[in-house]
Amino acid sequence: MKGPLDPKIQPPAATRRTAIGLILGAPLLGACSSVQQTLSQFSNPFSSSEGPAGPPQEGVAVGTGQFKVGLILPLSGAGNAGVAAQSMKNAAEMALAEFQNPNIQLLIKDDGATPQGAGQSTQQALSEGAEIILGPLFALSVPATAQLARTRGVSVIAFSTDSSVAGRGVYLLSFLPESDINRIVDYAAGTGKRSFAALVPDNAYGNVVEAAFKQAVGRKSGRVVAGANLRNIQLLGTGLWDNPRVFASPSLQGGLYAAPDPSGFRSFSGRYRTRFGGEPVRTATLTYDAVALVAALARTQGAQRFAPETLTNPSGFAGIDGLFRFRSDGTNERGLAVMKVTSGGGTLVAGSPKSFGA
Repeated sequence: MKGPLDPKIQPPAATRRTAIGLILGAPLLGACSSVQQTLSQFSNPFSSSEGPAGPPQEGVAVGTGQFKVGLILPLSGAGNAGVAAQSMKNAAEMALAEFQNPNIQLLIKDDGATPQGAGQSTQQALSEGAEIILGPLFALSVPATAQLARTRGVSVIAFSTDSSVAGRGVYLLSFLPESDINRIVDYAAGTGKRSFAALVPDNAYGNVVEAAFKQAVGRKSGRVVAGANLRNIQLLGTGLWDNPRVFASPSLQGGLYAAPDPSGFRSFSGRYRTRFGGEPVRTATLTYDAVALVAALARTQGAQRFAPETLTNPSGFAGIDGLFRFRSDGTNERGLAVMKVTSGGGTLVAGSPKSFGA
């Protein structure tokens, strides 16, 4: 775990006493000691799973609509990657089945969780007439897909959480830590908190959280301070806290975190269980929402159905996990709820917005 963010950012001596006074009840992103032990169990969400890969899967076409949509997933990926991909494939097919008379056909391809596989799968989908590509899942595979799609002027909606691969026609429909940080800092500032400290994991995810944290605090005219007493602060976290291990941790009880309103996923999970007889992975809603979105755009937007101007509509779109919209840089913004950690699970503290503000 990294230490408190950049001690050099603490206020000058003349105002330090005031800042330390305001730390009472101020937020902390991450934690230390017993809290650190809980959070250190999380893997880096930017990486795929280890283990033997499965046999490559043949591409399949689902649906009979006029407009073809490529869906690139690591169906034969190692470990949990393949399990997640199958669940996301199921969710995509479920979205197609639940959408009334969709005019799209899904061209589902297996990239094997490799950049080479992503390139091959994308080339196949494009040669079969795909007008937009959904996927890949992992950041390392996105550039291979993007390069081929750009040569055809085709947009990509990928599922990576690494915002560095976004842009130039690549839009990320994923749970980005930046959205979590913005929401939870905005909420804390709205309750009067002005001094902020953070401890973050020393990995790629932590680097993203640190940068977003500094920007969010600065936007709210808050101050970043060098240290804090865990007994005197309000713990804040990202959507990674929506996890049974966190709910079971005495050190994190009462902590606040940003996440989608859980009611959407509960309803989705019930329908998924009925159809497939098992539980969906949490990221399955991403492919559901992506397929539902392109089906809706194909129905309503004519020749501009998948154009950048259409995808970046500032009003956004409604999905299983609430509102989302794509920014021009390819990242996304989500309308998130604020949840509290309790032993019985996450409890809603502040609901998600019904529309995006200007």
